[in-house]
Amino acid sequence: MKRRLISAGVLCLLGQASIGQAQTNNVEARAASIVSQMTLDEQMSLLRSMFPAFQRKNVPADAIIGAGYIPGIERVGMPSLRESDAGMGVANLLNKRTDDVATSLPSGLAVAATWDTQLAYQGGAMIGSEARAKGFNVLLAGGANLVRDGRNGRNFEYAGEDPLLSGVIAGHSIAGVQSNHIMSTVKHFAMNDQETGRNVLNAKIGEAAMRESDLLAFQIAIEIGKPAAVMCAYNRVNGVYACENEFLLNRVLKGDWKYPGWVQSDWGSVHSGAKAALAGLDHQSGYILDAKPYFGELLKNAVASGEVPAERIRDMAMRIVRSAVATGLLDHPVVPTAQAIDYAANDAISERASTAGIVLLKNARDLLPIANRVKSIAVIGGHADIGVLSGGGSSQVRPVGGPALEIKPAGTASAFARITYLPSSPMKALQQRFPKAKITYASGDDVNAAVELAKGAELTLVFADQWTTESEDVANLSLPGKQNELIEAVAAANQRTVVVLETGGPVLMPWKDKVGAIMEAWYPGSAGGKAIASVLAGDVDASGRLPVTFPASEEQLPRPTIPGLAAKTNAKGEVTYGLAAGMKEFDVDYDIEGSDVGYRWFQRQQIKPLYPFGFGLSYTRFSYEKPSFGGEDGLTLTFTVKNVGRRAGTDTPQVYASVPTRDGKTISRLAGWGRVTLKPGESRTVKVHLEPRVLANFDTAAQKWKVAEGSYKVAIARSVNDAVLDVKLNLKAQTLAP
Repeated sequence: MKRRLISAGVLCLLGQASIGQAQTNNVEARAASIVSQMTLDEQMSLLRSMFPAFQRKNVPADAIIGAGYIPGIERVGMPSLRESDAGMGVANLLNKRTDDVATSLPSGLAVAATWDTQLAYQGGAMIGSEARAKGFNVLLAGGANLVRDGRNGRNFEYAGEDPLLSGVIAGHSIAGVQSNHIMSTVKHFAMNDQETGRNVLNAKIGEAAMRESDLLAFQIAIEIGKPAAVMCAYNRVNGVYACENEFLLNRVLKGDWKYPGWVQSDWGSVHSGAKAALAGLDHQSGYILDAKPYFGELLKNAVASGEVPAERIRDMAMRIVRSAVATGLLDHPVVPTAQAIDYAANDAISERASTAGIVLLKNARDLLPIANRVKSIAVIGGHADIGVLSGGGSSQVRPVGGPALEIKPAGTASAFARITYLPSSPMKALQQRFPKAKITYASGDDVNAAVELAKGAELTLVFADQWTTESEDVANLSLPGKQNELIEAVAAANQRTVVVLETGGPVLMPWKDKVGAIMEAWYPGSAGGKAIASVLAGDVDASGRLPVTFPASEEQLPRPTIPGLAAKTNAKGEVTYGLAAGMKEFDVDYDIEGSDVGYRWFQRQQIKPLYPFGFGLSYTRFSYEKPSFGGEDGLTLTFTVKNVGRRAGTDTPQVYASVPTRDGKTISRLAGWGRVTLKPGESRTVKVHLEPRVLANFDTAAQKWKVAEGSYKVAIARSVNDAVLDVKLNLKAQTLAP
């Protein structure tokens, strides 16, 4: 009987593989048939896009004000492509589409802090559905860049510092977007890990280190999400612009990974025509932002001269059409007129993600959750009386109900970003949750007034925030303004002080030992106020876990000062950040840490962070037992998780493997994780399959991943620095495809 069952299973797998191959063949054949009917000019019309948000002349009737527009070819059934930015929701840059609102998910880091693939998928599906209802069929989503520097202004768009976590979360989000039969990107390929000088910097890093870190995150995201397009980055990588980088685009992406979709540029990142096309770029996005419309007459002339083969143009068009077929866009066309959207239901999706991503960092003497009998609460700072902060730049969402507060920033970001608070007030949510308590507010601008309010309250909540944005990095990890001084003063007046952080990434906390509790809420999205109140009240468990390391100081970082920051001004004294003329090319040496990004760097240097990767407290306690390895490849770790506390809660047991590195060190790497919600006393079996490439190192000579033979220590842990159970894993030497 056992033999028959195994045979049936094998037959089932073979059948599934055959079906998958047949579907792929059908997609290829259908796309090829469509492209074969196109003239050269029609093929080339797909290779560049307008920028409707800033290009108002000669805009076709079916275009929508947004990031991009590619005219359709009606006679062959190819629809127009209407693109929108969509990091956290359907963006509406500077309210160009007057009062066109959307639901905002919490930040990418907040979603990553859930460690929940289902929530990532649901969030992507939600923003994809809203995009479709608004007439867009391409979303510029799927940020998969690693958090190499906590000061990067766009960290809030990304999914953390670990390639496995980042790739898995980004991949499921992309899959969710495309479940609506529209297209999504994954971006920004690759090494676009700081905003300062992003248009001119040169990221220096060896191939093996890049494959084991940033490229692995993209590889995993592409495998899971199957994005229609890959957006290449602004910066240079090892001396060559990312959007004309033969190694990245042709050799790795289209060669080693066999990626079938199209490569589109970021807006303003194209520097050549023929060179870029031959190196693997398929599409020039928002061509008016580049020096020339390279993928127009210039590219056509290169075809006429023989510099670029006509077959390459066909391949470029084929990749775009193929993605339209593969995502179901051709069979489920998107109409350009607005459809009804259930914003209340979508707000609930955002709230679930926000709630699950909030990380409890400190909870001395069980100060939280707030007791139901609380009589008075002082709420101080962060505009918590009206809303929650969101990140700035191209991903900015115009919230339902309009912004609670909108401030024009100084610097380069003022051209396309606003400091925006979404209308979900934590204070109002707390007032609804604790109707018998006296809850009063002070802005914190007057420290003395805040101190007096805190003195008379049973509990004090200080909301501290840090605005970050595309185009600018923050100079340091300190909370801006005088928020640190405010927290110190309030904590001195009331020892029952809780600090709620709304930040774009890690921050320093010189007041950490003086407050009772600390909660990181990130940018919590459209329902952020309700989510914060729910976790503070204990209506749900504090279940978020850090997707990034919180350093104790900037001196702990591989680069204590942001490269290029000192040269960010032009001759007129204007801040440029590399987005305007006046900044020369400079190097960013990522070989300092190589593939040991974030927590791996801290291990290598043997330094203790403020809070480690994976850290997060719960309102209950969990135990782990009975670990064992099994599965077809021997890499499935099975163990039991039990809730040994008095409250229901959610745990994220993390699995780290101690891996010998190329230079003879041994570094713990995240190899997998589980997530389980349990009632008090309940236990459940958890199975975690270890990612083989995390157990390997990349061999550049062999151009393969290599797993060394030996006995590996594998830890089931609460964070990278808090192993609970160790188990041995014996591996034979093996190689894996690049």
